[in-house]
Amino acid sequence: MQQKNKMKKYFISKYARWIILSIFILVDVLIWAMAIRADRRGILTVAFLDVGQGDAIYIEAPNGNQVLIDGGASVGGVLHLLRQVMPFYDHSIDLVLATHPDQDHIGGLPMVLERMNVLGTITTENTSDTGTYNEFKKKILEKRVQHIIARSGEKFVLDNGVVLEILFPTQDVTGWETNKSSIVARLSYGNESFLFTGDSPQSIEKYLAEQKGTLLHATILKLGHHGSRTSSAPEFLSAVNPEEAIISAGLNNRYGHPHKEVLDLLAQLKIPSVSTIDHGTIVFKTDGFGITME
Repeated sequence: MQQKNKMKKYFISKYARWIILSIFILVDVLIWAMAIRADRRGILTVAFLDVGQGDAIYIEAPNGNQVLIDGGASVGGVLHLLRQVMPFYDHSIDLVLATHPDQDHIGGLPMVLERMNVLGTITTENTSDTGTYNEFKKKILEKRVQHIIARSGEKFVLDNGVVLEILFPTQDVTGWETNKSSIVARLSYGNESFLFTGDSPQSIEKYLAEQKGTLLHATILKLGHHGSRTSSAPEFLSAVNPEEAIISAGLNNRYGHPHKEVLDLLAQLKIPSVSTIDHGTIVFKTDGFGITME
């Protein structure tokens, strides 16, 4: 009987130690979570992920709301990169925006929908008869993710003063050439702004420059189509007049991106540029009154 009581006390003591240890671990996690949230207070983060020959852009508002624009070409690559810029405990994305259905922009999105808790997706009506695109659409249905069709004028308020506005398309783009159907969006926060262009060709850029003029201005411009000569019309670059142009492309890619004509034009217009080829993932942080690059 005495032996049983000793054993009982041992198990109770062991159980109590596990409870205390669990409490300490939970408190530690909460402290880290609070520290991370405090660290980003008032700061908007925009990261141009180094997905090689493709696009993937991560946005995190000061309140923690998150957007992923495109997902690169590979199935799991973007998930690895997201772990480098997202809080370690976070497995959700509020919005996933697919600019257009080409592989180098949506390749990683089916896996993002599979592995993460995604609340909403934004696409155009433009589709592609590929296995990747069909899997992307399938995951949207399977996970019952809210699906929004992008249209010019729509605004998504991510936080107080942080707004993602759709500039293009202005109409139904079913059946359009995929690059031409790309979503163009502008993210603004205080005095700072970012313009995301997908693979929009010069014809769309010229249309936007004519319609919007200097309202297109952005602090940071993601160059269209990975720095291809098919994008970056002079009148568009002049209207945007960015402080920095971002080129998302892969080392020694078979397309020769970025093209020399585009680099020469940037130099002529005195627009500095930085590429994921040379820099890897490019991270900007802003409080709305100034901007820094990491």
